[in-house]
Amino acid sequence: MSASLSMGQPARPARHRPRWALTLARGRGLLVAVAVFVALFMVVAAITPGPFSYFELSFMSSGGATLALAAMGQTFVILSGGFDLSAGAVISLVNVVLATWMGPSIGSQVTMALAALAIGGLVGAFNGFFVAFVRLQPIVVTLSSMFIVQGITLLIMDKPGGMTPPEFSMFLTGDAMPELLPAPIVILAVALLIWFLIKNSRFGTGIYAVGSDEESARAAGMSTRAIKFWTYTLAGLFYGAAGAFVTAQTGSADPLIGRPMLLQVFTAVVLGGTMLGGGRGGAVGSLVGAYILMIVVNILLVLNVSAYYSSVVEGAILILAVLVGSLNRHSPIAEYLRLGVLKLRAWRAGTLAAAHPSAPFTPKLSAPAAKAGLVRPSWLERHRHTLRFVLPAFAGAAIVLLATHLIYGNTLTNPSYFNSLLVLSSFLAILALGQGAAILTGGLDLSLPWMIGLIGIVTADLISGSDMSALWVVPFGLLLGIGLGALNGAGIVFLGLPPIVMTLAMNGILQGAALVYSDGTPAGFASPTQRWLMTGSFLGVTPVIWLLVLFVAVALLLLNRTAFGRRVYAVGNSPTVAKLSGVGVGGTLIGTYALSGFCAALVGILLSGFSGQASLGMGDEYLLPSIAAVVVGGTLITGGRGHYAGMLGGVLLLTALATLLAGTTLPSAVRDIILGLVVLAAVLALRERHA
Repeated sequence: MSASLSMGQPARPARHRPRWALTLARGRGLLVAVAVFVALFMVVAAITPGPFSYFELSFMSSGGATLALAAMGQTFVILSGGFDLSAGAVISLVNVVLATWMGPSIGSQVTMALAALAIGGLVGAFNGFFVAFVRLQPIVVTLSSMFIVQGITLLIMDKPGGMTPPEFSMFLTGDAMPELLPAPIVILAVALLIWFLIKNSRFGTGIYAVGSDEESARAAGMSTRAIKFWTYTLAGLFYGAAGAFVTAQTGSADPLIGRPMLLQVFTAVVLGGTMLGGGRGGAVGSLVGAYILMIVVNILLVLNVSAYYSSVVEGAILILAVLVGSLNRHSPIAEYLRLGVLKLRAWRAGTLAAAHPSAPFTPKLSAPAAKAGLVRPSWLERHRHTLRFVLPAFAGAAIVLLATHLIYGNTLTNPSYFNSLLVLSSFLAILALGQGAAILTGGLDLSLPWMIGLIGIVTADLISGSDMSALWVVPFGLLLGIGLGALNGAGIVFLGLPPIVMTLAMNGILQGAALVYSDGTPAGFASPTQRWLMTGSFLGVTPVIWLLVLFVAVALLLLNRTAFGRRVYAVGNSPTVAKLSGVGVGGTLIGTYALSGFCAALVGILLSGFSGQASLGMGDEYLLPSIAAVVVGGTLITGGRGHYAGMLGGVLLLTALATLLAGTTLPSAVRDIILGLVVLAAVLALRERHA
């Protein structure tokens, strides 16, 4: 009991923070974003000759409007606790639709502008349905829809082209009031008005409530499913508006125009103070963040810095923004520092548990049990649950092989077909181990495309056709992949970054690094041994198949017969329980992403040997298949359940399906659509019943 109470004095009332202080604390992220924007604006004014004019105002407002609209849409999703990876794909689809079918008449322009919003809203409703009502993970749903929409876009237009009427461009990017008010400012003002109306409505309150604590929101009587559905639909409407605006800016179409925007959108949202995970932030900050990013890129251009550095800067800014926004005494890095200090003190005092290892415990069968002659269950009974999720992938692969034989003939009896099938499967089988381990821990590795690309470009350049150089370059490339993967894991563990954000940012950084290293044109080529490994013959088959057999054996042992494998499953089932059970969660995650980096590096080296040289974007086509193979193989997308044998079955199924489709007249874009649908179907069929 305190002295004041013991002396009979009344206790002082608790101090309450004034209302303005609470408002200031909630809006800290926005205030910081505004301060950064003002500072950068002053830098631009200082390095740009002449005073700030109406032309600069019009140019700046138009240059950042597309990203601002897309970031505002993403803000709604993140505030509700989700992620939307389909934003860039929707922008591309709207762009090609408008540039393909918009006519010169006013009626056509208005109709197509409304169609842009409708397209975005429909894709958003598609995402919202599976997230809200089917209860699938937002990441896998929006990743699948991203590839489906991307495939549809390429079916409509597979290369830049098309044209929009100049009146449409002038209406959106010209002057609302000549020499006084640019039209993009009016468009953004309308978007902000919509944001404020929604934020102050019951629906807006529900978005924040669901993002803060969905269970509490449901207990309070909120229709959380309806809120989630309309949140994704609303986000899609903003993406549609962004697609219409970028079409007005360019006056034509590019089916890949939205692809680089995904990293930019997340960066703008985080820069604006919106907290990943939901519940705090707003669209105003995202708008400011979009213009901060635009100004940074413009400053680099004014300083004659190569445009290749832009994705490096964007990825670094995203990581730094999340780090600054989460730095506090309860952040993961602060907790690890405190834990390190405590361990150091215990080590000095000689009380560290590791310094006094206990004798290993060896369980023994009791005498009564031994006498009872207990019968061990059969192998089938022990693995019944695992086989339930593993066998469907192999059954599907068998069906596809049979269909291929019926369509083309001489398939099942042709050894060269199976040889080619296994060679093509080798890349995906290797990636499935790394991506599968990441998914088993409850994460995802989106950095695979440019991890493959960077390692392939660097090693091919250093090898330059020399087997002697390959002796040290190949190990160097594998170590580089391990190190970059470990950086992914360190960011997730020590900085508390969500895996999707950390690996997406890393993918952008690696893309910029590959462009800077190669100056946009990769040089060098594979050594003769690399070429022999991928295209030669040894004991009747391509040599890489023997490497694949060895890799599969090691992968099965690693995930199912080692302590590391058991820790991976433990972390995926529950990081908290694993931590309380003595599992080093942080070390396991770093090791998992280091393994993924190793697998990506190995694929980059093999791919350069397969084609003879490395190329930009050589890993782009492996992101969704690496996830699809894991999911189709029965691995739970939320982690904790799966088997590498099932992943291997998924690899064979997808490769056989791709081989079957390659022999048809279907466009290659259909492959993305089919893969996206396959992932959705697999997640839906194999999800946990209680989900």
